[in-house]
Amino acid sequence: MIFTIIKKNSYQDSINLMLLTNAISATEGINKAQIMMGTPANKDIFKAAGLYTEELEAAESNDMAIVIDTNDQSKVDEVLEKVEQYLNDQSISNKGQNYETVRTWDRAKKALPDATLALISVPGQYAAEEAEKALDLGLHTFIFSDNVPMEDEVRLKKKAHEKGLLVMGPDCGTGMLDGIPIAFANVIKKGRIGIVGASGTGIQEVSAIIDRLGEGVSHAIGTGGRDLTEPVGAITMMDGIRALENHAQTEVICVISKPPAKAVRNEVVDLLQSVSKPVAAIFLGEKPTHYEGNVYQAYTLEETARIAVDLAKGNEIKADYNSGHYEVDHMALKPEQKTIKGLFSGGTLASEAAVLISDALGLGTEITNEDGYVFKKDGHVIVDLGDDKYTQGKPHPMIDPETRARFIEEAGADEKTAAIILDFVLGYGSHDDMASALLPSIKKAVAHAKSEGRTLSVIASVCGTENDPQDYHAQKKLLTEAGIIVKDSNNEAVRTALAIVGLKVNDVEKTHVDVQAPAKTFDLTVSKEMDALVNQKPNVINVGLKSFTDSITAYGGRVVQLDWRPIAGGNEKMRKILNLLK
Repeated sequence: MIFTIIKKNSYQDSINLMLLTNAISATEGINKAQIMMGTPANKDIFKAAGLYTEELEAAESNDMAIVIDTNDQSKVDEVLEKVEQYLNDQSISNKGQNYETVRTWDRAKKALPDATLALISVPGQYAAEEAEKALDLGLHTFIFSDNVPMEDEVRLKKKAHEKGLLVMGPDCGTGMLDGIPIAFANVIKKGRIGIVGASGTGIQEVSAIIDRLGEGVSHAIGTGGRDLTEPVGAITMMDGIRALENHAQTEVICVISKPPAKAVRNEVVDLLQSVSKPVAAIFLGEKPTHYEGNVYQAYTLEETARIAVDLAKGNEIKADYNSGHYEVDHMALKPEQKTIKGLFSGGTLASEAAVLISDALGLGTEITNEDGYVFKKDGHVIVDLGDDKYTQGKPHPMIDPETRARFIEEAGADEKTAAIILDFVLGYGSHDDMASALLPSIKKAVAHAKSEGRTLSVIASVCGTENDPQDYHAQKKLLTEAGIIVKDSNNEAVRTALAIVGLKVNDVEKTHVDVQAPAKTFDLTVSKEMDALVNQKPNVINVGLKSFTDSITAYGGRVVQLDWRPIAGGNEKMRKILNLLK
């Protein structure tokens, strides 16, 4: 039987409710459960899960909807007790925070008059409106929220540019400003390398390797993954590059991008050739054959980090940072074991794996993400489990192991699988102990293969630093002791998997060529607001996920929490009328 409980005016953020749903679903006697706010989009998720009931019709966006499928009606009371306990624990936790909570933008600005940044993580349909309010208050804006229409992104970024402000996002997962981790970010030593990246886990991988190589990062400015598309035109990336050019403590600029639109990419490179500082850059999917002027283009994320570090140290730049020995001890594989399964929580790490495998197979380096699969050819599979296809109503795989655990067991049951590649992304926002969470499924997959006379290799990379809250070395030790091959980068992990199935990437040695000055000249000056962003610790108005305040306050930032609720109870018609009246 399906039971529905509606808790009126009980707004909770989506991640809290997803984690609560996972806890409730594990209760003995519960067939299925889902706890979400009663938004139209969430009602569609209830329908897709076979949990839609008539009672949900009356639920509004400010109402918490609890739907339970159980054969034992007494379990409903048990679930409601757990829900109440969870909410009470949240309330007690919030009371212990060392920041002020307010209900309106005006009060937030009064509580923190020197605020410089708004961090927005509300549901996507509301994010643009909140970002607009932040820009009108003269705040740079970091939009973690996804599902923001492209036309809103273009409008917000153009408005920000005209006001001398920066819009990081939408769907911007990672940033670091003056040593303060923003959203999903690692704890990186402060240093002289400044990063601008249209990629969340790309920034995390590069900055973590920089940290482990003994250098540090001044700022890591996320742009959102669509910034280098033609409609957006790299507005945030180019303004971010200008900001780092004018930041005295930044000596090297590092640019990271998912596959960009060609014309936009060329415009970015022309700007980079105009700055006074050396640049390490990667446009994922491009396989450069030479370095040009002050721009040293890399093929992999690891190479990008290594070039940036050598530039910072004044070392000679190598012709090739990727070639190396990735062989492993001889594996007794069955004839049918010829394929690699890459099961990633990081979208950019998945894309890098797809590029390398495609290259090794002689298929070129251009990739497309179709239906959650970044690469699917001849039994080889690279999947981005953070894709919208896999996260509807579920936490991101960096937070929750459930989806990836299932994929690991399925890959182990496939008689063609020789190697499984996994990424473990540490830092603020990520699971407290993902190694322990996934080890049961990994061991089960390996044991199943062994029972059928197959040797299954699992290769892992751990993206993190010694100062991350999860304990970088402890995570690596757990995995190593379980028989997993642990590598220091995603690049090394993928190449090791390729070696297991008898494949390798054909790397090239790059030459250095001079370039003429770009035909187009660029204005490299920045506004006083942009200057303040890179020369002061951020003071943040946090709108949405309360957990994002943890890293800000832990590393010396000041924050005010705006206790956000959907305007007009989420009634779309009334919301539009109120905005017009405003």
